[in-house]
Amino acid sequence: MQPGGAAAMEPAPGPQEKYELITRNLQEVLGEDKLMDILKERELKIYWGTATTGKPHVAYFVPMSKIADFLKAGCEVIILFADLHAYLDNMKAPWDLLELRSRYYENVIKAMLESIGVPLEKLKFVRGTDYQLSKEYTLDVYRLSSMVTQHDAKKAGAEVVKEVEHPLLSGLLYPSLQALDEEYLKVDAQFGGVDQRKIFTFAEKDSKIDLLDRKEDVKKKLKKAFCEPGNVENNGVLSFIKHVLFPLKSEFVVLREEKWGGNKTYTAYEALEKDFAEQAVHPGDLKNSVEVALNKLLDPIREKFNSPELKQLTNAAYPTPSKAKPAEKGTKNSEPENVVPSRLDIRVGKVISVEKHPDADSLYVEKIDVGEPEPRTVVSGLVQFVPKEQLQDRLVVLLCNLKPQKMRGVESQGTVLCASSLEEPRLVEPLDPPAGCCAGERVYVEGYEGGQPDEELKPKKKVFEKLQADFRVSEDCVAQWKQRNFLTKLGRVSCKSLKGGSIG
Repeated sequence: MQPGGAAAMEPAPGPQEKYELITRNLQEVLGEDKLMDILKERELKIYWGTATTGKPHVAYFVPMSKIADFLKAGCEVIILFADLHAYLDNMKAPWDLLELRSRYYENVIKAMLESIGVPLEKLKFVRGTDYQLSKEYTLDVYRLSSMVTQHDAKKAGAEVVKEVEHPLLSGLLYPSLQALDEEYLKVDAQFGGVDQRKIFTFAEKDSKIDLLDRKEDVKKKLKKAFCEPGNVENNGVLSFIKHVLFPLKSEFVVLREEKWGGNKTYTAYEALEKDFAEQAVHPGDLKNSVEVALNKLLDPIREKFNSPELKQLTNAAYPTPSKAKPAEKGTKNSEPENVVPSRLDIRVGKVISVEKHPDADSLYVEKIDVGEPEPRTVVSGLVQFVPKEQLQDRLVVLLCNLKPQKMRGVESQGTVLCASSLEEPRLVEPLDPPAGCCAGERVYVEGYEGGQPDEELKPKKKVFEKLQADFRVSEDCVAQWKQRNFLTKLGRVSCKSLKGGSIG
C-alpha cells in the first residue's frame, strides 16, 4: 500500500497485514503475541507522547511516518501533548504558554499527516493537564512514589530529562507520570523510544530545519548539514532518507545532470547507502535531491500556516524573546566569547578549474568542489608562488565560513589555506590533506572534533584572525594550532617543505 491512504474500494487489511504495518521499521516490539491477539478481535489502541517545548522540526516526520502506519492499520491513535512534563523539564515551557503550544502542536501535526496523505478520522489529541491535575491522578502519583525507589526514578529519568549535577525533584517525577499515562488513556500500547540522534545532525545548531522554513532557508541549512563523502555512519542526510523518505515514498530519486550519470531511482535504501559509501553518489547531489523531496512535504504545511489565524497562533505560542539591554559603556560582558578552532568550517576541496583573474595579474580565480551542489568560486593570490598546472585537480584545504568578499570585482567564497615561510624570499605552499581524502571532508584541530562551525564568521569579531595567530607548521611539516595537529579522518594535514612557517 502506498502512502496517502487506502483507496475507497480497497479491502480492509487483515490482522496479519495490520500487524506488519504496525511493527515495520521499529527497533523493538514488546508483547508481540498479545498484539496479534488484540488485532484478531478488534482495532488496537495506541498512543504517542511528545512534550510541547520548542517548535517541531523535520525530525518529527520520523514518528509521523510511523503514526501514519498505525492509522493505515486502522488503529485508534492518541497523541498526548505532555504539557505538564514540558513545564517540569527544566521549565522549558512557561505555564502561561502551555495551552497555546498544545494548539500549535495539534495544528502542525495535523498538517504534517495531511501532507503525507493520512486520514485523521481515528486520531485524537489529549493534553496531559486534562487529567494529570485531577484528584485521582494525584493520589495515584503518591501511591506510585511509595513503590518506586529514588535510584530507579533517577535511572529512568536520565533518558528523558536533562541531566544536571543537582537534579530537581521534578525530573525524578517525570518517569512516574509517564508510567500512569497508559492506564489513564485506556490504551493497549505505547509508541516511543525512536532514536532520532543521527538525523540531526540535521537538527543541530544552525542546520535545524523548521517545518515552516522558507525554501531558501531549507537550501541554506541543508548546505551546512554534515554529509561527508563516503561516510554512512554519522550522516544526518542519509538518516533522513532512511527513516522518513523511504517509509513514506518507498523510493528515492537522486537528481543529477546527465554528465554525472543522470537521475537514478532507488527502491531500496541499502542500495543508496552502498553507492554513497563507494562515492558513486556525490554529497551535493544527495543534498539537492533531499531538498526537492523535503520541500514537497513542507509546501502544504507552509500553505496551511500562511493563514492569519495560524500566523497569530505561532507568534503567540513562540513570542520573540525580548532583546537584552546593551551593556553600559566601560563594562565588560560577563562571559567572554569562546574562540576555539571548531568554529572554523574547514574542508577538503578539489580544484576543478584555475584561471587568471581578468583584472589582476597576481590573482587566480578557482572553482573548488567542497561537497556542495555547486563548486565555490575562490580568488587567491598564488600566481607568483604556485604554477597553474600544479593547482589544477589538486586537493586543497579551504576555509569556508568567512564572509564572502569581492576581490577586484570577483566574489570569493572561501580561502585556500597555505603555509608561508617566515624569511625572505617568501615561499608559499598550499596545505595538503592526507592522500585519499575526498572533496567535502571536514578538517578539524585535534581535540576539537565535536564543535559546530559558525554559519558565517563575523568580520568585526575577528575569530579567524585570533585563531590564526597560533597557526604554525611543525618541524615535520604538519599544520598545527597551539601544537595540536590539523586532521581529517585519514590523518594529518601537512605542507611540502616549509618547516616552522606560518599558515594563512
